[in-house]
Amino acid sequence: MSAQIHCVTVESDDPYVLASWWARALDRKLNDDDHPGDPEAVLAAPDGHGPDLLFVSVGERHGKGAFHLDVHAAEGTRDEEVARLRDLGATLVDDRRRPDGTGWVVLADPEGNEFCVCRSPAERAASA
Repeated sequence: MSAQIHCVTVESDDPYVLASWWARALDRKLNDDDHPGDPEAVLAAPDGHGPDLLFVSVGERHGKGAFHLDVHAAEGTRDEEVARLRDLGATLVDDRRRPDGTGWVVLADPEGNEFCVCRSPAERAASA
């Protein structure tokens, strides 16, 4: 027997707004019962595979960096995904891409939560 991750919880100043941003970034949908001003919002894992993302308002946040997500492009390249996420409003924090194609890019969502964009599975396979 083992434990499985049910959800990743994200402390947020405005759960609905931040969940809406991540819904666009991850191509997920908010639950039907989530509305502006709610103290929490959920992005369910597609087809029930993987953990849900739960955005909660906790009053006083415990601090930046309590968690972060690593994401990769479902299609295309890391660089295309970085550009897409920046177009959605993410900001560049640190560029750790290396000349050989390895590495990652650190971005921040609209509330300043940092996350990393890694190479896609296709990019990793091509360099193996």
